[in-house]
Formats: sequence, C-alpha cells, structure tokens
Amino acid sequence: MQLSDKVKKQILINILKVIKRISDKEYQKRVWILGEGPEVDDFDETCCNLFDDYDCNSIIENYKDFEITEPQKKLLKKFRDKFRTFSDENFWPPEFIDTPEWAKITEMAEDVLKSFSHPKTC
Repeated sequence: MQLSDKVKKQILINILKVIKRISDKEYQKRVWILGEGPEVDDFDETCCNLFDDYDCNSIIENYKDFEITEPQKKLLKKFRDKFRTFSDENFWPPEFIDTPEWAKITEMAEDVLKSFSHPKTC
C-alpha cells in the first residue's frame, strides 16, 4: 500500500510526539507514575506507539520515503535500538525513572527531537 505524503508526514509527527514523551521526565512522573492528566498514557502504551502503532522500524527502513536525512535516520535508529533493549528489560517506571540508563534514553530522545527541529513543547 502506497502512503500519501500527508499520511507519511503525520506518521513522522506522531513518532516525534512519542519520542517527546520519552524525553520528558516530568511528563513521565506526572502521567506514567502519578496518573495525573489530562493525558492518558503509560510506558507500555508509549512502547506500543513507537514500535507497533507508528512502526518506527518501517520509517527507518524507508527513511527516504519520509524525507528523513541519513544523519536523522542514523540517530533515530540508534535511539530505537537503545530504547528497544531498555524496554525489553524494564517495564515499571517507578523502578527505572531515576536510573542513569533511563537518563541516557531521555537524552537520546532529546537529540532525536533536535535533529528534526521538533519543538520540545508540542
């Protein structure tokens, strides 16, 4: 199935919104741990959004179709790989949110957002 440019752009925006949530520790504490809205989200949903709903893998494999540059693709792939490994081993935010490993993930997420010139507050 061929996706329109508009759909591709929206998928990329959605991926960046998921990555923004991963970059924002205050959001994670407020929404994932305390359950304070107005957002309804948790770590599992974030993982599903990144890997299943918006299919980060497909975007990386077909990066040119999404008008992603080679450096952006490499950064996104590095982040995806690190986040995949982390999320396979960790699933309870109160246990990992203050670890150095999670700090590295959030920093990598910020780097991805910067590479796409994506505002941190969207």
